[in-house]
Amino acid sequence: MQWGQRADQAEAARMFDACLAAGITHFDTAWGYANGASETILGQAAAPVRERLTIATKVCWDGGAGRDNILRQFDDCRRRLAMDRVELLYIHRWSPDSPLEATIATLADLQEKGQIGAIGLSNHPAWVVMKAQAIAARHGTAIAAIQPMLNLVKRQAEVELLPMAVDQGIAAFCYSPLGGGLLTGKYVTGAAGRLDWDANYKVRYGTDAMRQAAVGLVALADQVGAHPATLALAWVMSHASGAKPILSAASLEQLDPSLAGLTHALAPDLRASLTALYPSPAPATDRTEES
Repeated sequence: MQWGQRADQAEAARMFDACLAAGITHFDTAWGYANGASETILGQAAAPVRERLTIATKVCWDGGAGRDNILRQFDDCRRRLAMDRVELLYIHRWSPDSPLEATIATLADLQEKGQIGAIGLSNHPAWVVMKAQAIAARHGTAIAAIQPMLNLVKRQAEVELLPMAVDQGIAAFCYSPLGGGLLTGKYVTGAAGRLDWDANYKVRYGTDAMRQAAVGLVALADQVGAHPATLALAWVMSHASGAKPILSAASLEQLDPSLAGLTHALAPDLRASLTALYPSPAPATDRTEES
């Protein structure tokens, strides 16, 4: 997401190489990231090793999820990536005014033509994913992946989306594992960042309780001699649902602690302490006293 915005092509190439060295072969982008520059940069970096990679992109953040918009935006994606196909195509967010039948039928057509390998839904409620799953079954396919938000202070996905994914065999690739930088600890030390200049992120991560959770995270990281970002990534990596975090960074220096989090083993008591930093979301149903 940062490629073409806060990370130029040279820095993106450094991060790409570091990811390959760490064993990462799944790269995620979108039609709307950096006005398309993210896809262009990724396509150029990926070309020499394309056969080793899983490439995911997204369409329909805007314009609805109707057939014409899906096809138009996906053609733009392929042109910028310089790829005939991608392994995974997401609808970027739920469009309530777009008939779901037409959306899934269009994705199934792209899959049948070999232009996409699998179908994904990003930022969709669980009940919509299940409707889509039923429609997909009628077209001889299935929803293969979802992309919700998940981190120490944003855990709504735990209520229905992640249990649904486990039940349906859907892969969950979760974005914002570092909470827009909140869980790197930099704001605890007074450093500036995205939460200062991005209005959406100010709202998303601007509560006192979230900032106090970041303070607690820094304290725990100090105790075990790890970077706060490493623990935040390890917490997602060790999630019981099998969800996997999507790493994002503006520089190789920022990326390194996240890469360390992919293999950092969390002791059960440390994971419990991390989880306790912020309240767990309420369950999907009431009458929990009877469980």
